[in-house]
Amino acid sequence: MRDIPRLPTTPGFWRSPLRGPGFTSVLGLALLVGIAVLFVTGLISYAAYNPDLAPVNDKTPDKGLLGFYLFAWPTHPHWLYRLTQGVHVTLGITLIPVLLAKLWSVVPRLFELPPVRSLTHALERVSLLLLVGGGLFEFATGVLNVQLDYLFPGSFYRLHFYGAWVFIAAFVAHAVLKLPTALRNVRRMRQGGEEAGEQGGLVAVRPDPPSVSRRGALWFVGGGSLLLFATTVGRSFDGPLRRTALLAPHGGAEPGTGPNGFQINKTAAYAGIRPAETGEETWHLVVTGRSGTVRYSRPQLLQLALHSAALPIACVEGWSTSDQTWSGVRLRDLAALVGHGDDAPDVFVESLQRHGAFRHAALRANQVADPRSLLALFVNGEELSPDHGYPARIIVPAAPGVLNTKWVARLTFGRV
Repeated sequence: MRDIPRLPTTPGFWRSPLRGPGFTSVLGLALLVGIAVLFVTGLISYAAYNPDLAPVNDKTPDKGLLGFYLFAWPTHPHWLYRLTQGVHVTLGITLIPVLLAKLWSVVPRLFELPPVRSLTHALERVSLLLLVGGGLFEFATGVLNVQLDYLFPGSFYRLHFYGAWVFIAAFVAHAVLKLPTALRNVRRMRQGGEEAGEQGGLVAVRPDPPSVSRRGALWFVGGGSLLLFATTVGRSFDGPLRRTALLAPHGGAEPGTGPNGFQINKTAAYAGIRPAETGEETWHLVVTGRSGTVRYSRPQLLQLALHSAALPIACVEGWSTSDQTWSGVRLRDLAALVGHGDDAPDVFVESLQRHGAFRHAALRANQVADPRSLLALFVNGEELSPDHGYPARIIVPAAPGVLNTKWVARLTFGRV
């Protein structure tokens, strides 16, 4: 009977025959592409909030130079945020098995002795710590935000944003150093000569008998990712495919039937909306602009020119609705009623909402000017339900769902 080492710092402790440079390199190359897409779509998602427009939109006000790339978010195409955030969340969930397998494959290196052999080695260990810790942190906070409406202490936006920059810095440094080696290892693996490759301490000194090949293990990881993809991606599409999104937030069947039967993220009860303040006799919309302030009851708004637009609701959590037909007063028409005839300005939107984030939001002038941007009063031919924002809500093409403010009480044009 062979003497089995008991300490993970002993090379013989790690017995799995699956570990090897080729196995690790294939997973690393998959993460290289996937994480690059995740990072770009994450930055795009942050830009979609127009955080440099107004403090109410900016959840990372101390970002400094990290906001160098921000740009005015467009309204065309109307499904833009639905696409970019759907890709971000679905891909993030899909990559979880790949990330875990990659970390498992290199865990022996975390126990190498001596822990520091030189200054260069020390810097490499620190970068590896940031890479592993940052990766786990980003995926964990992302999944918790998607599935459980976030449980971490502190602001999800700040933690996820800064964590992403720390992680990507370590990731880029690691990729630059390891990409040539990874490509060589993959070529050797395809040629059947992995053991002669650059092992880097990954191949077990005394491996146990294999129960599955390395290729089989890669297929297993890929199958796990494919399963997560198949049970998540449907929430970004229309039709029967939506019912397959069993692991997506708000996946499965629609929560109701009829014109208002599509998904919501925040109920009137949760937001603290009182029925007495949304009644036809009590609710008024206050509109302020260059020429002063006017007040409209809902019946008075119905006397104005009404327009319709087919637009989805797309949420930062990755779910979205199909296009719904909204009807109401154009935002640019409301701006014209208070003195902004030819130059639709930015607008500050205030809600009756008492609980939760984004009780106030700001929209850019290009969003106000778009003819599809509405103060919606109806959806799919029926009055808005309380949970969908009755008596009036904002609907803007390509904007994140939280900027489509519900239970609107005041619009201030020219002030953000």
